[in-house]
Amino acid sequence: MLRSLGQRSVTGSGEDPRAAELRAAVSRLRRELAAHPAEFPDRAVAEDELAALAAMAVGGTPEIPRLRRSLLLIAGAIGSVSALARGLADVRHAVELFGPPPRNG
Repeated sequence: MLRSLGQRSVTGSGEDPRAAELRAAVSRLRRELAAHPAEFPDRAVAEDELAALAAMAVGGTPEIPRLRRSLLLIAGAIGSVSALARGLADVRHAVELFGPPPRNG
C-alpha cells in the first residue's frame, strides 16, 4: 500500500492512491463489522458512515471536513468494540492521508 502523500499511482490508472487506500480500509472494516456477532446501539450509525466514506472514496477527492466527521461518528459508534479496533485504526490512517487533523489554538 502507498503510505505517503507524495507517492503517485504506479498503475497508470490515474487513481489517487489515497482514495484507493481509503476504499480498501473502509471495505475491510465494513466486512469486519458485518461479521461481528454482537449488536450494539450505534451499529447502524457506523454502517451508514462507512457507506458514506466508501462513496466519497469512489467519487474522487472527498471533502476533508466530511471525511473527519464520518471518522468521528464511526469511532464513537464502534470505539468500544475492541475486535474492530484495528480496522478502525486503518480507516483513521487512510483519512489522515488526505491531510493532518486541524490544529486547535
